[in-house]
Amino acid sequence: MSAICGTLLKSFLIVHHTKKRRKKLCVSLHYATMKNSISLYKPLTKVYDSSMSTIPFESMVLSKQHLVSFSITFLLCFNLVNSQILGPILSPILPPILSPLVPDLLNFLDQRLAIVFPIIQAFKNTITSDPLGITLTWVGPNICNYKGFYCDNPPDNLSATTVASIDFNGFQLTAPSLDDFIDQLPDIALFHANSNNFSGTISPKIASLKYLYELDLSNNLLSGTFPTSILNMPTLSFLDIRYNLFTGTVPQQIFIQTLSAIFLNNNNFLQTLPNNIGETTASYLTFANNKFTGSIPSTIGKASSTLLEVLLLNNQLTGCLPYEIGFLKNLQLFDAGNNLLTGPLPFSLGCLKKVEQLNFARNMLYGQVPEVVCALGNLENLTLSYNYFNRVGPLCRKLIKSGVLDVKKNCIFDLPDQRPMEECVKFFAVPRTCIGSGSFTVIPCQIPTWAKPRGGNKRRLLSYTALERKRVVL
Repeated sequence: MSAICGTLLKSFLIVHHTKKRRKKLCVSLHYATMKNSISLYKPLTKVYDSSMSTIPFESMVLSKQHLVSFSITFLLCFNLVNSQILGPILSPILPPILSPLVPDLLNFLDQRLAIVFPIIQAFKNTITSDPLGITLTWVGPNICNYKGFYCDNPPDNLSATTVASIDFNGFQLTAPSLDDFIDQLPDIALFHANSNNFSGTISPKIASLKYLYELDLSNNLLSGTFPTSILNMPTLSFLDIRYNLFTGTVPQQIFIQTLSAIFLNNNNFLQTLPNNIGETTASYLTFANNKFTGSIPSTIGKASSTLLEVLLLNNQLTGCLPYEIGFLKNLQLFDAGNNLLTGPLPFSLGCLKKVEQLNFARNMLYGQVPEVVCALGNLENLTLSYNYFNRVGPLCRKLIKSGVLDVKKNCIFDLPDQRPMEECVKFFAVPRTCIGSGSFTVIPCQIPTWAKPRGGNKRRLLSYTALERKRVVL
């Protein structure tokens, strides 16, 4: 087979269309269909490239009894090469029975690459739109040179070469599903696919990927419920499924996974925030722009050693802010704007010595803006607009003047741009209380120096970049 197919194709391509010799050619098609043919030709194992030397066609010895087999072999090889060169235009010519043989027709750097080759080609055939021409590079055995594919040595065999990472960020590919693609790449460690048009659900088979530790499927058209299969992936540390069409609930088990980042914003999750949220090891929680309801669990304070950024804005959260937020000693960003929260600001927020951004705008908070919060030295932005605060002290007034504190549309009548008095009177006419209201003035830490200077280099807040549809977080 190898002698017939390889020699035929080589001679044919030399005589015709030599400009298309850019990819490696088949060497053993006839081998699978005709047992005796192997004895007619010297086995051809060389991989051909643009420097192909000629092999005289007349050197091939064919008996009359094999003329029919020769013709069939020539046509099959011709169709195969055309399908590799011209892609899906001619691929239907190949009989389905031949598809398992494709890896045997090419020379791969490693057997692991040969295994994933038909998987990649099958996925390629499902892509219905490729405006950037990405898949034009997905031809031939050099998978490590395909655009978006990256190879490395797998942990279980450092001498092997395999597909270790896929980065489709911004490729704008359209496909009805990722099933039978990502879950069939056994050595994949990173899969990033921000800003494509992938539909369908996430296959439960993804749990079989023993090395996957970063999964970014953000800004696609994926749907269904939360992919619970990831709960069975102990290696996963980064999960980004924002800007999709997921619905239902987020399982409590997600907070006991060893994840460093959980980006779920801009989906359609509908539920109360799980009570075990404080058990998370994640540094970043972005639940913004969903339909989370109920109060912020007081258990959130248990994540004091890990949480850096929390985004809860644009949900339907109710109740009072828990005093325990003040326990988050490493917190740098907390945004719960545009919810239905009520009650005063806990004085415990004054313990957030590293916080840079606090946003509680567009809620129903009231009372005094705590001076201890305005004294936070790293605070760059404190947004309390569209609430019902009615008092601010001298430190907070300094922040208003400097633009750090925004209190417009409140009930502080000696300041400009406040709510109408009638609106404030109506609000305060309704009795409002919070459970454990005595804790709101407790400060569970040593107060920092009031005159602590602001300024200096601030770190980039990753969670806010997650609110931008096409931005890649990492």
